[in-house]
Amino acid sequence: MALGIIFLANLVPAFAPPTWSILVFFTLKHDLHPLVLVPLGVLGATSGRAVLAVTFRAIRDWLPKGYVENMEAIGKYITDRSARAFGLMTLFFISPISSAQLFEAAGIIKRFKLKPLLLVFAVGRLISYSIYVSGAQALQSTSLGEVIAKDMTSPKAIAVQLFFVLGLVALGNIKWAKLIKQ
Repeated sequence: MALGIIFLANLVPAFAPPTWSILVFFTLKHDLHPLVLVPLGVLGATSGRAVLAVTFRAIRDWLPKGYVENMEAIGKYITDRSARAFGLMTLFFISPISSAQLFEAAGIIKRFKLKPLLLVFAVGRLISYSIYVSGAQALQSTSLGEVIAKDMTSPKAIAVQLFFVLGLVALGNIKWAKLIKQ
């Protein structure tokens, strides 16, 4: 059940509860052992993000042509230098922020190879989820519904999600090819 919920939460393009909160809930309320739960969480999160990225790769032809061209231009800029590509991998590894929009952008930008991004995401999440679950005693929620409701109704969480969604839209509306040549 935990694996399915985590997969679905990571398949949602925005406004889903963070995986760590779901893992903490299952640790506290169902007494699931962290050595089993954390790897399942990483598998569910990585699989969900993979499907999300592949879905955005599949629908990119439905997006405005200029938007996709702008996204490809920034993708070319990032991948043309190994230091920038390393920076991208580092972002997927350590990103404490919502990763949905990162994977949506990676899906739109065909030059980004998804497997390496998913691998570093999985390794980074293995570390961060282990930390969250080991510190699980701080969470006092009584139900999964409360955990989800808190993350979906919190003004801060909504603002952060809106910021990242708008950021993704803005990223594709910048004429990167012209900006980068200057």
